[in-house]
Amino acid sequence: MSSDQQQPTRVILEQPGSWSRWSTRAAWIVAGISFMSALGSAAAFSQYFQRDAQVVEKWHSLSRSAGDKVAIVTVAGAIMGGDGFARAQLDHAADDPSVKAIVLRVDSPGGTVSGSDELHHRLSQIIADRKLPVVVSMGGLAASGGYYVAMANGGRDDVIFAEPATLTGSIGVIIPHFDVSEALGRIAIRDDSIASGPLKQMLSPTKDRSPEVAKKEREILQSLVDGMFVRFKSIVKAGRPKLDDAAVDAVATGQIFTAEQAKEAGLVDRIGFLDDAVKRAVELAGLKEETAMVVKYTKPKGLFDEVLGGRPSGASLSLEAFAELATPRAWYLCSWWPVLVRSE
Repeated sequence: MSSDQQQPTRVILEQPGSWSRWSTRAAWIVAGISFMSALGSAAAFSQYFQRDAQVVEKWHSLSRSAGDKVAIVTVAGAIMGGDGFARAQLDHAADDPSVKAIVLRVDSPGGTVSGSDELHHRLSQIIADRKLPVVVSMGGLAASGGYYVAMANGGRDDVIFAEPATLTGSIGVIIPHFDVSEALGRIAIRDDSIASGPLKQMLSPTKDRSPEVAKKEREILQSLVDGMFVRFKSIVKAGRPKLDDAAVDAVATGQIFTAEQAKEAGLVDRIGFLDDAVKRAVELAGLKEETAMVVKYTKPKGLFDEVLGGRPSGASLSLEAFAELATPRAWYLCSWWPVLVRSE
């Protein structure tokens, strides 16, 4: 055969061996296991992808299978506004026809006047619309705006529980104001803001005021505080109808009370814990412990919060709160300083 002749191409077909067959099967097995794991994970983490991701309902105590619920609604940390997590819990409870009573768990130093008043209004509205009994359980601190919200209890008897170590009261209003104009003058800095009128810069900490303007500002601000204070006392009277005007005036001094002192003054009904408040709510709802399921609302965590730990729990700095320093904002707050941190 000459060198210029081409050799025919041979194709050798081989039957797959046992190793090839098992590798193919193993790949399908792994794929199947992965698919089933994905379905399981989707079911386990379904709450993190729900459309209404504001509130997650979890079983707390009593019957796990009962159809009627007692909902624990938590107001914790500084009350900066009436549209936060506390409001979301109230709306969730109001929209759930199986909720027959609410236990309002308050652990708050208070907050803004408007935020406290809005939460009080929303809870009072739910009581009126759904005829739900509300029992208050106070945590470590239920003061000022926290106590204000607790007054949305329908004026019932024996519905406010304070723990033995609870601090409550601080009934009053404050508009913080700090004047650093003299300090700025010492370092040759002057507030030269352009305003439409002399009262436009009320509560500015840097404005150098004339005695006449300073006096006028104080009169105006004091009248605002007095008006809001009158409303606070009227809210207390509605929530504690057994207290007459003199009794309310006696406790509405801004003083903080221990649980025992608050009970003696008529600000709370009983010394007890959350479980005691739950039992009272079950009783008022006409239920029994065997026919009631107690649920608690929590904030949902995202998948990254579960895997990576998310943000640390507790208080976080609020940029919004810093703006309050320069705002003529009134507070139902158990403090002389505006809130710079708030609970998550």
